[in-house]
Amino acid sequence: MLTKTPRYAVINADDFGYSDSVNEAIITAYHQGILTNTSLMVTADKADSAVKLAKENLGLGVGLHLVLCCGKSALSPSQIPHLVDKQGNFNHSASIAGLKYQFIPSAKQELKQEIKAQLDLFQATGLPLSHVDGHLHLHTHPLVLNILAELAPEYGIKFVRLPYEELNLTLKLDSSNLLLKTVYSIVFRQLRKYGEKLFNKSGVKYLEKIYGLLQTGKMSESYLLGLIPQIEGNIIEIYSHPQSVTEDIELQGLCSQQVKYLLSSRGFELVNYHQLGEKLSGC
Repeated sequence: MLTKTPRYAVINADDFGYSDSVNEAIITAYHQGILTNTSLMVTADKADSAVKLAKENLGLGVGLHLVLCCGKSALSPSQIPHLVDKQGNFNHSASIAGLKYQFIPSAKQELKQEIKAQLDLFQATGLPLSHVDGHLHLHTHPLVLNILAELAPEYGIKFVRLPYEELNLTLKLDSSNLLLKTVYSIVFRQLRKYGEKLFNKSGVKYLEKIYGLLQTGKMSESYLLGLIPQIEGNIIEIYSHPQSVTEDIELQGLCSQQVKYLLSSRGFELVNYHQLGEKLSGC
């Protein structure tokens, strides 16, 4: 008798802690929709409120949304002068920040200190770490991936997001921003290959497919309904950025009963990263 291959979907929301409206939208998506996991910005203005909400909703997995561009640092500017300005803000551009980390030796040394500091802040919340991803995906920079692999045993990093989704699936549903989507697809596919080799050696896990990069900010109900039937992977993450409980297309997508039913009908069990780890270890 043939047995069905188990299918698991982690549904994640990024930017937890960014604002009260983002926090409210994420908790709404958890209670009323398909959301199973979220990623905390430990240096954001409303991080403390997010931690409080997480502790009131323990079924919601919480990971670290590592901020290395377009946000605030954990360490003071005097400790990491090559990473941030005098106010402790990273460069607004992920590309410029990434080049700085790659080619300025002092910045490389400070990078590990800052990543450790953000992991320390997460540990201090008392929440179990579900996974690590990053703001604007700067966590996929090879230097950052190596630091995360090195720190994984110390901080209990079990999963890291390595974006990988099929360009053709997105373009079938939405062909806008064709050039940008094509460039993203090529760049992040190479970063994914690098991460796979690294994590296969270190034991950190990553998922088969990750959906959200090529349609960032536009993971609507209609897009999800078109995407889900095309997904061939069995262990996936779908992530989005719900911003508000009013007039937010991504929150509407997360709270859609049609989307929930379609995931179920396609054999996907909704899990957070902690639950996924338990299921995979039991295979």
